[in-house]
Formats: sequence, C-alpha cells, structure tokens
Amino acid sequence: MASTNPIQFIQQVRAEISKVVWPTRREVFLTTVMVFIMAALTAVFFSLVDLIIRTGLQGLLAYFG
Repeated sequence: MASTNPIQFIQQVRAEISKVVWPTRREVFLTTVMVFIMAALTAVFFSLVDLIIRTGLQGLLAYFG
C-alpha cells in the first residue's frame, strides 16, 4: 500500500473536489418538491391499500364471526 505525505494528500483532495459538479438552487428546489410529491403519493397509496384490506377483513370477520 503506497502512502502519500499530507501535502500530496491535500493536493489530491483539492483536485478531486474541483471535479465535483454542485447542483444549482433550481435543481435542489425541484428535486425537493419531487421528493415531497412522491412521499405524499406513497402515503395516499398505502392509506388506500390499508383501508381496502381493513374493510375486507372486517367484512370477512363479520361474515364468519
């Protein structure tokens, strides 16, 4: 395993950081909005699935119980 001295390490880190492409404020905003929309849609979907399963089980229990 090759070891580098601290100065070379810092230079390599700075070179790698300069390659990073940071998102714009608009991209961050749009991505955040999409995450909230998808979370809301997922919550609605699972609420409906829960309601359907609960209603079905209550119907079965009422029929057989």
